[in-house]
Amino acid sequence: MIIVKRLAMLALLLGLGSAAQAQGDPMLVNGAGATFPYPIYSKWFDEYHKLHPNIQINYQSIGSGGGIRQLLAGTVDFGASDGPMSDEQLGQAKVKVLHFPTVLGADVPTYNIPGVTQELKFTPDALAGIFLGKITKWNDPAITAPNAGVKLPADDIVVVHRSDGSGTSYIWTDYLSKVSEEWKTKVGKGTSVNWPVGLGGKGNEGVAGLVKQTPNSIGYVELIYAIQNNLPYGQVRNSSGAFIKADLASVTAAAAGTAKSMPDDFRVSITDPVGKTAYPIASFTWLLVPEKISDGAKKKAIVDFVRWMLKDGQKFAEPLAYAQIPKEVVEKEMKAIDRIQ
Repeated sequence: MIIVKRLAMLALLLGLGSAAQAQGDPMLVNGAGATFPYPIYSKWFDEYHKLHPNIQINYQSIGSGGGIRQLLAGTVDFGASDGPMSDEQLGQAKVKVLHFPTVLGADVPTYNIPGVTQELKFTPDALAGIFLGKITKWNDPAITAPNAGVKLPADDIVVVHRSDGSGTSYIWTDYLSKVSEEWKTKVGKGTSVNWPVGLGGKGNEGVAGLVKQTPNSIGYVELIYAIQNNLPYGQVRNSSGAFIKADLASVTAAAAGTAKSMPDDFRVSITDPVGKTAYPIASFTWLLVPEKISDGAKKKAIVDFVRWMLKDGQKFAEPLAYAQIPKEVVEKEMKAIDRIQ
């Protein structure tokens, strides 16, 4: 009888110890998706963990297409994309998916031309022509005309694009589809397209690396990747005819016309906007969150993180070359968070 009681007490103590250990373990929240905002997301998740040591947010930077696929498959708690999900994709979701804009960023044309140190200017026609494979030499008049005084070589242009499903590609092809009817007809927009020419790199990291090591190449990356890799990037002529360089002010200006008229589902494109100072290849990037989260603890963690991200977290954006979400959009998002059940 004494032995039975002792065994029962031992079992109770072991049970309490296991429960205490479980309570001490950090709760894991898993996400996957866009590489475009990975630098700021990595910073956010680290800062949030410092404030909440019991919550660990793991994020796979695998591209927007991969993030959407994993979200639809139910293998992650949230996704992330630089292109809003399509009606078809939303229709495939078992649970309604909500879009939450997080920051504003920009795609920039980055290049590696030996001997050329000047900042180049690109027209919409030139960018479309290069990526269509119609403009094949760096000294083509479409490139030299807006770059008077720059000695461009007669070398072949090496185009670099994303090989994976990518929101960065969505932004780039969304822009080209607006400024080039030929691009719109032959290629179109999407996270993955059939590229007419070029080499493929995985992630913004892969494209930046290929451009850096490939003479006479041109690619597109999110602004911070060009800055971090010391890659030159060009100005792009906007709809007002001004050549604009991507920076915090010009990216913020790109969203100005949309901020007050943001749709309720936050799915919007701001490429090729109106505005003399607006950079033309800018975009919001989104967290993709299920409207219903069955795990109460994870639901609370995700809701609390999104609230923190929209308020305190925005201060970390600008040091990493992302523009903050306009106040009007933040106010609308704070209300939309209540839709998560």
